[in-house]
Amino acid sequence: MKFFSYILVYRRFLLVVFTLLILLPLPLILRNKEAECAYILFVVATFWLTEPLPLSVTALLPALMLPMFGIMPSKKVASAYFKDFHLLLIGVICLATSIEKWNLHKRIALRMVMMVGVNPAWLTLGFMSSTAFLSMWLSNTSTTAMVMPIMEAVAQQIISAEAEVEATQMTYISGSTNYGLETDENVNGHETSERKEKTKPVPGYSNDAGKISSKMELEKNSGTGNKYRTKKDHMMCKLMCLCVAYSSTVGGLTTITGTSTNLIFAEHFNMRYPDCHCINFGSWFLMSFPAAIIILLLSWIWLQWLFLGFNFKEMAQCGKTATAKQKACAEVIKQEYQKLGPIKYQEIVISVLFIVMALLWFTRDPGFVSGWSVLFSEYPGFATDSTVALLVGLLFFLIPAKRLTKTIPTGETVAFDYSPLITWKEFQSFMPWDIAILVGGGFALADGCEESGLSKWIGNKLTPLGSLPVWLIILISSLLVTSLTEVASNPATITLLLPILSPLAEAIQVNPLYILLPSTLCTSFAFLLPVANPPNAIVFSYGHLKVTDMVKAGLGVNIVGVAVVMLGMFTWIVPMFDLHTYPSWAPAVSNETMP
Repeated sequence: MKFFSYILVYRRFLLVVFTLLILLPLPLILRNKEAECAYILFVVATFWLTEPLPLSVTALLPALMLPMFGIMPSKKVASAYFKDFHLLLIGVICLATSIEKWNLHKRIALRMVMMVGVNPAWLTLGFMSSTAFLSMWLSNTSTTAMVMPIMEAVAQQIISAEAEVEATQMTYISGSTNYGLETDENVNGHETSERKEKTKPVPGYSNDAGKISSKMELEKNSGTGNKYRTKKDHMMCKLMCLCVAYSSTVGGLTTITGTSTNLIFAEHFNMRYPDCHCINFGSWFLMSFPAAIIILLLSWIWLQWLFLGFNFKEMAQCGKTATAKQKACAEVIKQEYQKLGPIKYQEIVISVLFIVMALLWFTRDPGFVSGWSVLFSEYPGFATDSTVALLVGLLFFLIPAKRLTKTIPTGETVAFDYSPLITWKEFQSFMPWDIAILVGGGFALADGCEESGLSKWIGNKLTPLGSLPVWLIILISSLLVTSLTEVASNPATITLLLPILSPLAEAIQVNPLYILLPSTLCTSFAFLLPVANPPNAIVFSYGHLKVTDMVKAGLGVNIVGVAVVMLGMFTWIVPMFDLHTYPSWAPAVSNETMP
């Protein structure tokens, strides 16, 4: 038993050692560059799937192993770790930092929820819409962390209001004071006030604060043995949690900057096919926005039916007199919005910069008309989306947020400095350096596959798949990606599969976008498990959900997502990129085989 306990303690170390040793015969026996690169690929893939090392640490292995095996010089490998992607990411994080610092995200979320009304079904759709919109511009993880404390406060207020209304009705029906009921009401009132205190959002809150608040509430309820008044209350909490998690993921599909997998695809595609100038912010949005809207609406219907039942009669009452519970819910949302006060100068500036960034992205090279990139026609391809992101991002460090004053001995107040919208320290706290390194490792690995000839060898071996119908190849690759991303991180999954799927498309003479686009979108469909996606983990930490709830709900959303992506690939996306023809910008496949 002691021996097995040591194995359990050192399992990560043993996994690293045995993986390196078990795969070692591959380069030792075959002794060619393709086999050596395959060894590196298998080692990195195994570590990314099992995580004996942090993902970003594993991403540094290509920088060590590619020069060691003589596949690429160290200087060339190092250059792969910082690309145009990283500049774009820096600009986007500047925007995300300023939005959260000055609470613009809360104003947007609460305003959108207030617009749709307080009917439970419409309220859920309001949270999903606001979360998806924020996730278009911010990371899925930070969006979920921002919205969840607001959602938790609203959910607890609904439960409290329903309890108070039912208690009042019971007292009215009895016609006299019920001392037992009065005691219960006092207890409920005490619990309600405690719940309000614990779930009350505070300006500048953090996700950790939300988690602690939720855990304290759950511990209190666990002591009484009753977490929820009714099963319907529990179902409503589950519904609202999953709506926030799933809509943050769906919203990230719509823009290249919405999620890291989109950015990784764009950088990989532009590096592998430099003559194709079809993937940019505008074309991606036109392609993915209809799919995201359909997935969002169908997911809303599915989740609403699964947990509360889809009552069309109740939904149609949105214009009628609201119930006491709905009025209480509307009141708490209104109070939270009023706490923000009138819109501040900083929020106005951030909104203007946000709109400017989006417009510059859309109009750089929209495709159907000439964009502002023609102003630099002498240098085609020099100005990219990262140029826009950096231009606007630098303004956040330059534009003053407020002036700093002091009182001199004469009693006069003078300005001695100014504070910008964000500081470098604040930016650093938001910048996902682990993702930056992970993506860099993927680029280095892809370059190694190309230099060693492994990509061509894989392409030749996959040529027989060309006999299958294109729709079946797309479906198989989409299902493979969707399954793999449930047990591995989304960035690791797309980074691992892009160097394999690209040669596959070239080998069977199919437009690479036909296979790469649906696979990239499906990489985000990690809805089944709490560990599959950071948004899933955040909402799971609030304690309302079980793993079985997520599996049951996520399976339906996964099916919806894959089906909608398949629909898009054979309808509106086809004419956008002329997918039925093998493009001139894709390389012709040679008949070389691995020796």
